[in-house]
Order: sequence, then C-alpha cells, then structure tokens
Amino acid sequence: MSVVVTAFLRRIVLIACAALSTQVSANADFPVRPVKLVVPYAAGGPTDRIARVIADGLRDELGQPIVVDNRGGAGGMMGSEAVANAAPDGYTVGIATVSTLTVNPLFNPRAVAINRQLMPLIQLLDVPGVISVHPSMQVKDFAGFVAALKRSPDTYSAAVAGAGTLSHLLIEAMTHALHVKMLTVPYQGQASAVGEALSGVVQIMPDQLPTALAHIRSGKLIPVVVGGDSRLPELPGVPTFKELGFADLNDLAKSWFGLVVPAGTPAIVAERLRAAARKAVQRPDTSARLYAMGARVVTGQGPSFAAVVDAQLKRNQAIVQRSHIRLE
Repeated sequence: MSVVVTAFLRRIVLIACAALSTQVSANADFPVRPVKLVVPYAAGGPTDRIARVIADGLRDELGQPIVVDNRGGAGGMMGSEAVANAAPDGYTVGIATVSTLTVNPLFNPRAVAINRQLMPLIQLLDVPGVISVHPSMQVKDFAGFVAALKRSPDTYSAAVAGAGTLSHLLIEAMTHALHVKMLTVPYQGQASAVGEALSGVVQIMPDQLPTALAHIRSGKLIPVVVGGDSRLPELPGVPTFKELGFADLNDLAKSWFGLVVPAGTPAIVAERLRAAARKAVQRPDTSARLYAMGARVVTGQGPSFAAVVDAQLKRNQAIVQRSHIRLE
C-alpha cells in the first residue's frame, strides 16, 4: 500500500472518529432546543388535554420548550406516522394510546407498518374504565348484571364507540369470559354511544371514568364493575374485574397513555426522555392535574412498555379472531 493511500485512509478514519465524537457529545447534551410532542388526535379532546399536562411537566424536567403538534386523522395513524417518519434524534416524541399501538394494527396494515418504525418509550398513565347500565335493566350490582344477561340472552345491548374499538373488544371479551350473550351496537364515536345509553335505547355502557362519573352521580347510569388497579375512590362500592376473578378483563377495561419515539433513537437520548417523562408525571402538581382528569400515574417497575404493547397486541388479536370482528 502506497504512502499516499495510507495517509488517505488515516484521514478518513480521523474524520469518522471526529464525527462520531461530535454526535456522542450532542447526544449527551440532549436536549439543546425545543422538543415536539405529537398528539395523534385533534386539539381539545381528552388525549390532547392529557398531552398538554404531560408537556408542561416535560418542559420543566428537560429545560426546553415542548411544542404540542396535533396531527389528528385516520384513528390516530396520521400522528403516529408523523413520529415514525421523523429524524430519530429525540426532538420528535409522540403520545401513544392503547388504540394506536394495540388496536389499530389489528385492522389496518398501514398501522402495522407505522408501529414497526416506532420505539415504545414509556407507559405513563392508566385511565380506569367503568361498565354501567341503564336503570331500566333493573340491576344494582355485578351479580345482578350477570344474572340478567343469563336469564335473557341476546335481550340487552351494549353501546360501543365504533366497530373494532377498544370498547368493542371489551364487550366481546366479557361475553366470552362471563358466558353470556348480549348484542353489540357500534356507534360513530363515544358521544353518540353515551347518548343512546342515557336514553335507554341500549342498556350497557362501557366508558372511561372521567366521562362516566357525571352520569353515574346523576343517577342516569348505574355502575356495576370497574377496571382499575384497585377500587376507585370515586366509586368505592363498585368492585374491580380483578377482584371478581377476571384479571384479563380488568386490564382490557383500562385505557393508557405513553410515549413513543422513532425507531433508531440513540439509547442515551431515549433514556434521557424516559427519565424526564417519569419525573414529569410524578411531580405533585402534574400528577394532581392528571388525577383530576381521571388519569392515574403508572408507578413501579413492571414489564417494559414494549413488552406491554406486545402482550396486549396478542391478547387483542385473539379476541378479534375468536369474535370474528370485521370492519366494513
């Protein structure tokens, strides 16, 4: 090898090492500019309101502005795709929901492709779910609810936010686990489903705690079971699915929120974001605001977020296959 070639190769190696050193240093100093938080739903909705509280906490922990970017559309896929296509440098982070990561991929190949380009970063919040019934069903508790369903198969109907939604999967899973028969009625969104349940057109309403509570307190709906880590302070007399022996239904009845970043985000950057997000939601002021919205901060060192997503995808896939759920 000639002296000229050897010198050229040495120069290439030195340039590469310098570039790598610069990149490592940049990652270690992360963040040095504003971070974008992509919300895959429209502004003003429940996911957006929760995301903005998380953004405030992240701003304080990271020491940089957090720019909330609403990218609604296609059931959350447009926002998720925007994160997946962003540079993997930590400056674009996405809000992930149980629907975007574990329900959409069951029905849409595009969602499968998007999720392959995302790294589940951290699960932050749980939102308890409530199964309520219309007073016309004439039941007061879970035992009476199940007895009514068994006494009159296919007589009572459950309102769900749409075909193939989380609430749809929950009702189908309940039908299987409880050995009962009830009709599933998909509506165009949760608001329409709730309206029909309040009027008594349908008798069974799966919902999240924040929206269910007002109707329960007014007496328009009667809670029979909840999905949560423990009984809810707001509904202390209502048991959880878990304590009744239905742990899988308990997990399915809860919604959750987390963060995702583009696949390939450097480990040092991902860990910085993960640590900051964990501290952000655990701040007393932030956690209090989230609790007021019905969201509970996820604590403890359970399975990794990626493992949670994988397990719930498999569980939901089994429900879809067993129930023969199809989207028209």
